[in-house]
Amino acid sequence: MIDRIKYIIVLTFAFLFIFSSICSAIHLKVVRVYDGDTVKAVGQDIEIKVRLAGIDAPETPGRKRQPGQPFSDASKKFLAGLVLNKNVEIRGYGLGPHNRIIGEIFVDGKNVNHEMVRAGLAAVYQGKSPDELDLESYQKLETEARNAGRGVWSQGKQYIPPRVWRRKQRN
Repeated sequence: MIDRIKYIIVLTFAFLFIFSSICSAIHLKVVRVYDGDTVKAVGQDIEIKVRLAGIDAPETPGRKRQPGQPFSDASKKFLAGLVLNKNVEIRGYGLGPHNRIIGEIFVDGKNVNHEMVRAGLAAVYQGKSPDELDLESYQKLETEARNAGRGVWSQGKQYIPPRVWRRKQRN
Protein backbone atom coordinates (compact mmCIF):
# COMPACT_ATOMS: atom_id res chain seq x y z
CA MET A 1 0.00 0.00 0.00
CA ILE A 2 2.77 2.46 0.91
CA ASP A 3 4.62 1.59 -2.32
CA ARG A 4 1.47 2.38 -4.33
CA ILE A 5 1.09 5.73 -2.56
CA LYS A 6 4.75 6.56 -3.24
CA TYR A 7 4.28 5.56 -6.88
CA ILE A 8 1.22 7.81 -7.23
CA ILE A 9 3.02 10.74 -5.59
CA VAL A 10 6.08 10.35 -7.81
CA LEU A 11 3.89 9.95 -10.90
CA THR A 12 1.87 13.05 -9.99
CA PHE A 13 4.96 15.21 -9.44
CA ALA A 14 6.55 13.92 -12.64
CA PHE A 15 3.35 14.70 -14.53
CA LEU A 16 3.09 18.19 -13.05
CA PHE A 17 6.74 18.91 -13.81
CA ILE A 18 6.44 17.82 -17.43
CA PHE A 19 2.96 19.31 -17.92
CA SER A 20 3.90 22.65 -16.39
CA SER A 21 7.33 22.95 -18.03
CA ILE A 22 6.16 22.98 -21.63
CA CYS A 23 2.99 23.67 -23.50
CA SER A 24 1.64 20.17 -23.92
CA ALA A 25 -1.75 18.51 -24.09
CA ILE A 26 -3.36 15.63 -22.26
CA HIS A 27 -6.75 13.95 -22.56
CA LEU A 28 -8.83 13.72 -19.37
CA LYS A 29 -12.46 13.69 -18.24
CA VAL A 30 -13.94 16.73 -16.48
CA VAL A 31 -15.72 15.54 -13.33
CA ARG A 32 -16.43 18.83 -11.56
CA VAL A 33 -16.99 22.47 -12.47
CA TYR A 34 -16.15 24.80 -9.58
CA ASP A 35 -17.08 28.05 -11.31
CA GLY A 36 -16.91 29.64 -14.76
CA ASP A 37 -13.14 29.26 -15.09
CA THR A 38 -12.04 26.30 -12.93
CA VAL A 39 -12.65 22.57 -13.32
CA LYS A 40 -11.42 19.24 -11.99
CA ALA A 41 -10.32 16.61 -14.50
CA VAL A 42 -9.31 12.99 -13.98
CA GLY A 43 -7.77 10.17 -15.97
CA GLN A 44 -4.54 8.33 -16.54
CA ASP A 45 -4.19 7.86 -12.74
CA ILE A 46 -4.17 11.61 -12.06
CA GLU A 47 -6.57 14.26 -10.81
CA ILE A 48 -5.94 17.93 -11.54
CA LYS A 49 -7.59 21.30 -11.15
CA VAL A 50 -7.48 23.42 -14.27
CA ARG A 51 -7.82 27.20 -14.30
CA LEU A 52 -8.90 28.24 -17.79
CA ALA A 53 -6.15 30.38 -19.31
CA GLY A 54 -6.88 33.81 -20.71
CA ILE A 55 -10.29 34.27 -19.11
CA ASP A 56 -11.81 35.60 -15.90
CA ALA A 57 -15.36 34.51 -15.14
CA PRO A 58 -17.78 36.23 -12.74
CA GLU A 59 -17.10 35.30 -9.13
CA THR A 60 -19.30 32.76 -7.33
CA PRO A 61 -20.26 33.41 -3.70
CA GLY A 62 -17.23 33.07 -1.44
CA ARG A 63 -19.23 32.19 1.66
CA LYS A 64 -22.81 31.38 2.51
CA ARG A 65 -25.01 34.46 2.62
CA GLN A 66 -22.45 36.34 0.54
CA PRO A 67 -23.76 37.21 -2.93
CA GLY A 68 -22.06 36.04 -6.06
CA GLN A 69 -21.27 38.34 -8.91
CA PRO A 70 -24.01 38.78 -11.54
CA PHE A 71 -23.83 36.03 -14.16
CA SER A 72 -21.67 33.76 -11.94
CA ASP A 73 -24.30 30.99 -11.95
CA ALA A 74 -24.91 31.35 -15.68
CA SER A 75 -21.17 31.18 -16.34
CA LYS A 76 -20.72 28.05 -14.23
CA LYS A 77 -23.74 26.34 -15.85
CA PHE A 78 -22.59 27.23 -19.35
CA LEU A 79 -19.11 25.82 -18.69
CA ALA A 80 -20.63 22.68 -17.17
CA GLY A 81 -22.75 22.22 -20.29
CA LEU A 82 -19.63 22.39 -22.43
CA VAL A 83 -17.32 20.11 -20.43
CA LEU A 84 -18.89 18.24 -17.49
CA ASN A 85 -18.53 14.45 -17.79
CA LYS A 86 -16.88 14.85 -21.17
CA ASN A 87 -13.48 13.77 -22.39
CA VAL A 88 -11.47 16.88 -23.12
CA GLU A 89 -8.04 17.86 -24.33
CA ILE A 90 -6.20 20.15 -21.95
CA ARG A 91 -3.35 22.23 -23.31
CA GLY A 92 -1.32 23.21 -20.27
CA TYR A 93 0.75 26.35 -19.84
CA GLY A 94 2.19 25.67 -16.39
CA LEU A 95 1.15 25.89 -12.78
CA GLY A 96 -0.65 28.91 -11.39
CA PRO A 97 -1.69 29.97 -7.91
CA HIS A 98 -3.34 27.33 -5.75
CA ASN A 99 -1.43 24.58 -7.64
CA ARG A 100 -3.84 24.64 -10.56
CA ILE A 101 -2.81 23.91 -14.13
CA ILE A 102 -3.31 26.99 -16.30
CA GLY A 103 -4.75 25.67 -19.54
CA GLU A 104 -6.98 25.79 -22.53
CA ILE A 105 -9.66 23.11 -22.77
CA PHE A 106 -10.86 21.66 -26.05
CA VAL A 107 -13.94 19.52 -26.70
CA ASP A 108 -14.14 18.00 -30.16
CA GLY A 109 -11.54 20.52 -31.35
CA LYS A 110 -13.51 23.53 -30.05
CA ASN A 111 -11.69 25.91 -27.67
CA VAL A 112 -13.89 26.09 -24.56
CA ASN A 113 -12.05 29.14 -23.21
CA HIS A 114 -12.98 31.00 -26.40
CA GLU A 115 -16.61 29.85 -26.08
CA MET A 116 -16.85 31.33 -22.58
CA VAL A 117 -15.67 34.73 -23.84
CA ARG A 118 -17.81 34.52 -27.00
CA ALA A 119 -20.92 33.93 -24.86
CA GLY A 120 -20.10 36.95 -22.71
CA LEU A 121 -19.78 34.74 -19.63
CA ALA A 122 -16.10 35.48 -19.10
CA ALA A 123 -13.85 38.44 -19.80
CA VAL A 124 -10.25 38.43 -20.94
CA TYR A 125 -8.00 37.87 -17.92
CA GLN A 126 -6.24 41.12 -16.97
CA GLY A 127 -3.37 39.59 -15.00
CA LYS A 128 -0.23 37.85 -16.25
CA SER A 129 -1.08 35.28 -18.91
CA PRO A 130 1.23 32.64 -20.35
CA ASP A 131 3.53 34.06 -23.03
CA GLU A 132 2.51 31.29 -25.45
CA LEU A 133 -1.19 32.13 -25.17
CA ASP A 134 -2.74 34.03 -28.11
CA LEU A 135 -4.55 36.77 -26.17
CA GLU A 136 -5.42 38.63 -29.37
CA SER A 137 -8.04 36.00 -30.24
CA TYR A 138 -9.56 36.37 -26.76
CA GLN A 139 -9.65 40.17 -27.03
CA LYS A 140 -11.37 39.98 -30.41
CA LEU A 141 -14.05 37.66 -29.01
CA GLU A 142 -14.57 39.91 -25.99
CA THR A 143 -15.04 42.95 -28.22
CA GLU A 144 -17.65 41.03 -30.26
CA ALA A 145 -19.50 39.91 -27.10
CA ARG A 146 -19.33 43.42 -25.61
CA ASN A 147 -20.66 45.03 -28.82
CA ALA A 148 -23.50 42.50 -28.96
CA GLY A 149 -24.33 43.02 -25.26
CA ARG A 150 -24.04 39.31 -24.46
CA GLY A 151 -23.82 37.99 -20.90
CA VAL A 152 -21.94 40.24 -18.49
CA TRP A 153 -21.79 42.95 -21.14
CA SER A 154 -25.58 43.37 -20.95
CA GLN A 155 -24.91 45.22 -17.66
CA GLY A 156 -23.36 48.15 -19.51
CA LYS A 157 -21.67 50.57 -17.12
CA GLN A 158 -22.85 48.50 -14.14
CA TYR A 159 -20.38 45.73 -15.08
CA ILE A 160 -17.65 45.14 -12.52
CA PRO A 161 -14.63 43.09 -13.66
CA PRO A 162 -14.06 39.94 -11.56
CA ARG A 163 -10.66 41.20 -10.33
CA VAL A 164 -12.33 44.36 -8.95
CA TRP A 165 -15.17 42.28 -7.42
CA ARG A 166 -12.62 40.03 -5.65
CA ARG A 167 -10.80 43.04 -4.22
CA LYS A 168 -14.07 44.51 -2.88
CA GLN A 169 -15.05 41.18 -1.28
CA ARG A 170 -11.73 40.99 0.60
CA ASN A 171 -12.24 44.41 2.18
